[in-house]
Amino acid sequence: MNPRLRIAVADDDRDMREYLAEVLPRLGHEVVAVAESGRQLTDHSHATTPDLVITDIKMPDMDGLEAAVMINRERPTPVVLVSAHHDDEIMTRLGAEPIMGYLVKPITEAELKTVITVGMLRFRHFMALRKEATDLRQALEDRKVIERAKGVLMRRLRVDEEEAFRRLRSLASQQNLKLVELGRRIMSAEEILSQFDRA
Repeated sequence: MNPRLRIAVADDDRDMREYLAEVLPRLGHEVVAVAESGRQLTDHSHATTPDLVITDIKMPDMDGLEAAVMINRERPTPVVLVSAHHDDEIMTRLGAEPIMGYLVKPITEAELKTVITVGMLRFRHFMALRKEATDLRQALEDRKVIERAKGVLMRRLRVDEEEAFRRLRSLASQQNLKLVELGRRIMSAEEILSQFDRA
């Protein structure tokens, strides 16, 4: 069961806009923005920060996919696309944006309910994977800093790798610092000391 979501909808067909604005509250959600073009959708999404966007693909001035890209540049927002027909060309444009569902008109209330439930589950999974990837990249970068700092200590103190790491951990503990933060400080100090070495 989805919590109450704040949803922005867009379609150049007035009947479809009215249908979504009527059905979504029946499903327990709040419609925070109704747009008839991609440009309007991006403006409304900027102003209302919806939890979910449901948009037609082919609209005046900017299509739903272009709008999805712009909205997600600002902040990650799940998007459900709506189309009058299945379009292979559109499928090739989906890319990495968080498009969490695709509906072909006409849309039933049951289909809408299902795509929202599945879409929000997929979006949570998508965000967890994105965070995991970011954390892994950061851990690798931190590891590189620590390894370089360890190399500095080995050279400056003439100790082996194990002793350099032991001293790093010991000083980090005494200073109440993370290893990577101490590593950054050592690298900064090494830059200054290297200038003296070259003088």
